Amino acid sequence: MTQASDSSNLLDTLFDAAVDAIIVADIEGRMIRVNRAAATMFGYAPGDMEGDSIDVLVPNTEEVGHSSKIAAYLATGKAHIIGVGRDVEAVRKDGSIFPAHLSVGHGTMGDQPVFVGFLHDLTDRHQAQQAVEAAQRMEALARLTGGIAHDFNNLLTIIIGNLELLEAKLVDDNQKALLNEALTAAELGSKVIDKLMVHGRRGPLQPIRLDVNAVIEEVTTLLSRTLSPHVKLSTALGDNVLQIDADPAQLQNALINLVVNARDAMPNGGEIVISSSNVEADTFVAAETGATPGRYARISVTDNGQGMAPDVRRRAFEPFFTTKAPGKGTGLGLATVYGFMRQSGGHVTLYSEVGLGTTIGLHFPAAVGASVSPDAQWPEPEGTPDTGQTILVVEDEEAILRLSVSRIEALGYRALPASNANEALTLLASNPAIDALFTDIVMPGGMNGLDLARKVRAERPDIAILLTSGFSGDLIHPGNGFSTNFQLLSKPYRQGELATRLRILLSGRAT
Repeated sequence: MTQASDSSNLLDTLFDAAVDAIIVADIEGRMIRVNRAAATMFGYAPGDMEGDSIDVLVPNTEEVGHSSKIAAYLATGKAHIIGVGRDVEAVRKDGSIFPAHLSVGHGTMGDQPVFVGFLHDLTDRHQAQQAVEAAQRMEALARLTGGIAHDFNNLLTIIIGNLELLEAKLVDDNQKALLNEALTAAELGSKVIDKLMVHGRRGPLQPIRLDVNAVIEEVTTLLSRTLSPHVKLSTALGDNVLQIDADPAQLQNALINLVVNARDAMPNGGEIVISSSNVEADTFVAAETGATPGRYARISVTDNGQGMAPDVRRRAFEPFFTTKAPGKGTGLGLATVYGFMRQSGGHVTLYSEVGLGTTIGLHFPAAVGASVSPDAQWPEPEGTPDTGQTILVVEDEEAILRLSVSRIEALGYRALPASNANEALTLLASNPAIDALFTDIVMPGGMNGLDLARKVRAERPDIAILLTSGFSGDLIHPGNGFSTNFQLLSKPYRQGELATRLRILLSGRAT
C-alpha cells in the first residue's frame, strides 16, 4: 500500500469520525462529499445529500446566494466568510431551523477547486444561554418589584394610619362610611403589594417542617368543592416523599394559584393532576434550571388544557403578564409562585405544548437538620395598655416617623422619635426608662434596624423589641441570621395589630 493510499484512508477515517458536520462543495455549490455527522445533523440518510445544492441547508436561500458568492470569490479572490467563522441559521430536512457555527475553507481536489464547510450545532448552547438570560431578567424584575413594593407599602402605611386617626374624630355616619371605603381600598392595595413582595422575594416567610403529601391532600380537599364539575382534580402521590421546610400558607397559595390557572386553561373542562415525587438534581440539571445540585421534593401540577405558545412560556413568570381577558387576572399568580420558590431555596420548571397542556413543577430542597418550629400563636390581649410606658420609635422616613409617633401616642404610650440607629442609641443612653424599641429594619447608614435590635438585646435585655418593614430583603431570611425572638410587624399594618403586638411584648408574654 502506497503512502498516498495510507494518507487517503486516514483522511477518510478522520472525516467520518468527526463529531461536527463536514461538507465538501464544488464551485457550483453542489455537495460532493458529506460526512456522517452532517447527515445526522440535517436529518438525512447517509449519501442522500451528495449532489444537492448547499442552498437546501439554509432557510434564506435568496439572501445567502451561495453560487454568486462563490463565483465572486473565484473571480476576485476577495473572501467574505472563508477563514472567518460565524453563527448562521441552518434548516433540517423536516424544515426545522436551528443555530449553527460555520467556518469555511478553500482547497483543491484533483485539479478542481472545492470548498469545505465545518458546522457545529449550537442548539444546546443557545438553550443554556436563554435559560441564563431568563434567570437574569427575572432577577432584575424581582429587584424592581421589590423596590416598588417597598415604596408603596410606606405610602399605604401613611394613608391607612392617617385614616384611622381621622376615624376616631368623626361623628357623622356618612363621613365614616366614606372613610371606611377608603380604608378598604387601601387594604386591597396592600394585598397586591404583598404579591409583589413575594415575587421580589421580600415577603417574610414562616417555614416549618412539612409533609408534602399532607399539604397536597389538604389543598385538594379545599379545591374539589369549588372547581367546576367539568374539571376533574386528582392526585398522584409518591411514596416516602422527602420532607421540606416551607411556609405552609404560601405553599397552599402557590398550589391554589397553579390549579386556578390550570382550570382557566381548560374552558371546556378537563383534568388536573397534582403529583409528588423525589428528584435528584445533578450538575447538568442545576446548570439548566439554576438549582443547586442535591435532593428535592417535587410537586407538579399538570393539566390537559390549551397549553402555552413559546412566547407565552418565556414571559409566564413575569409580573403583570397575563393572557387572560381584561379584568380576569392581574398577572401576579405565577410571578408570586416564582418568587416564593426562589425565596424558599427551590426552583420552578415549566413545560407546555400548545393543544396538549402544561406541567409546572415546584422543586423544594430536602429538609435537613432539626425541624423548624412555627412562630408561637399569641393570645389575644385583654385590657388597655399601661399609660406612661415609653417606646423608642426608629424610622428614617420623616412622614412615617411622625405618623408612627402619633399612632403610638394614640394608644396611650409615650413615644421618643429617632431617625436612625445612632440617634436611637444616643436616646437609649440618656433615657434609661425606655420600655420598648419599635424600629424599621431597612435604614441607611452603617447600622440597620436588625443590627440595632441585636445591640439593644445584648445591652438592655429588659427592653421589648418590635421590628417593622415594608421591604426587608434578605435581612429577615433565617439563613442570614434573623432571630425569631424579634417579632416582625409588616407594613402596612392596622392600628389594632400594632396595639396587640405592643401589649403582648410589654406584658412579657412574647418569647
